[in-house]
Amino acid sequence: MKEAIQPKYHVTTVTCACGNTFETGSVKQELRVEICSNCHPFFTGKQKFVDAGGRVDKFKKKYGI
Repeated sequence: MKEAIQPKYHVTTVTCACGNTFETGSVKQELRVEICSNCHPFFTGKQKFVDAGGRVDKFKKKYGI
């Protein structure tokens, strides 16, 4: 492996939108993510239901439900 062409590997701080932070290794100094294991429904067991722009109401109205 050529050392001159490899990127520098850093201990990186990852920040989630929920406020959780943890450290990992990466070639970037800082990472920001939208979802992590502390707030993801698969890991927490809590389902978040978000009705973006009234899609559910629009569907119910369209099909008469």
